[in-house]
Amino acid sequence: MNPQVITVSEFLAIINETLGFAYPQVVVEGEVSSFKVNQGKFVFFDLKDETGSLSCFMMVHALKLPIEDGMKVRVTGSPKITKFSKFSLTVREIELAGEGELRRAMELLKKKLASEGLFDPARKRPLPKFPRSIGLITSQTSAAYSDFIKILNARWSGITVKLADVTVQGQTAPDQIIGALEYFNQTAEPVDVIALIRGGGSLEDLIAFSTEPVARAVAASRTPIIVGVGHEIDTSLADYAADLRAATPTDAARLIVPDRTEILAHISHLSARTDAAITGVTAGYHRRTDRALDRLEAALRYPRERVAALAAKLERSLDRIAAAARNRTSHVSAQATLLAHHHSTLFEHRAQKVLSLERVLRGFDPAAVLARGYAIVRTKNQILRRATDAPPGTPLMIQLGQGQIAAEVGKAHDNA
Repeated sequence: MNPQVITVSEFLAIINETLGFAYPQVVVEGEVSSFKVNQGKFVFFDLKDETGSLSCFMMVHALKLPIEDGMKVRVTGSPKITKFSKFSLTVREIELAGEGELRRAMELLKKKLASEGLFDPARKRPLPKFPRSIGLITSQTSAAYSDFIKILNARWSGITVKLADVTVQGQTAPDQIIGALEYFNQTAEPVDVIALIRGGGSLEDLIAFSTEPVARAVAASRTPIIVGVGHEIDTSLADYAADLRAATPTDAARLIVPDRTEILAHISHLSARTDAAITGVTAGYHRRTDRALDRLEAALRYPRERVAALAAKLERSLDRIAAAARNRTSHVSAQATLLAHHHSTLFEHRAQKVLSLERVLRGFDPAAVLARGYAIVRTKNQILRRATDAPPGTPLMIQLGQGQIAAEVGKAHDNA
């Protein structure tokens, strides 16, 4: 019986089908060698141990952390024979094996992103002082979520918390975190601040927050964002990219909202200071007003008496001048008569000015005001201007246009 003859392409297809059936997915650990990226899309490297070497291929978008030769990694993929008869592993996921490798990759990525300015303090924005809504990204079943909500409610109330329930660990965590960030930044009802949190764990547990896509998504957020991941000593690249880093999830809640007790105490302090300042200003204003009124009353009394005396003196002078002019009429020439008439007219003009001034000043005369039906109320020789300055039982002296009345306060009303 003659064997079936097949083409090369058919044989390669059979091999790949057999490999796919026998090994649909394998996880291989080894050391990276000959790592390179072609055309910005294709990644090639060898995975080797002490005695063997395995060619690997993957797409660059599946690369979450920077890889370089010498790193120990764990890859997940499927074996395949290329059309050029080259055996390779098509990698879908790659992760670093060991904490040392993770730290090494994080440092490489940190330097890369820092050189691009993603961690520049000048980029960071302040969080709103009194947020009304918070976009919370975390796992709803985690202790971080319950602790965050507890602290938030204890410090402030009435805040709307919109939760994006995501996986915070594992291969799917970065994509879910990025999706939640995109949702909060694109929603029709944007939140005031975004909080990205999770509890403590090993460096491998927290690595999702140090992947390049997550760090870039945090830095690109249009809404101010705070990140609180792990314990106080844990630091992720998302922390550096955020507007504000919180040491822990509960610290994030404290940084987002103020303490109502402190705010109320501050308001009470400001209110007391304001009341004291208003009282001081008002008292000073009343003192200055009282002094000004006293000076005005004195000034009005002085001009009225002074003008009356001057007017009387001028009238007497005019009488003497007129008498002298009449007595000497027959003895002076026409020129002298004209001169006397000129002086008489001048004095009369000045007298009219004085009388006009007297009429103006009399309009400000308190006596004239009293004659129109007003009264001046005094207590203890002080003019009373506010009802609150005279409690019930205070003796009063009321000055009218004609005469005075003694009285006593029964009830006072401040209608100001």
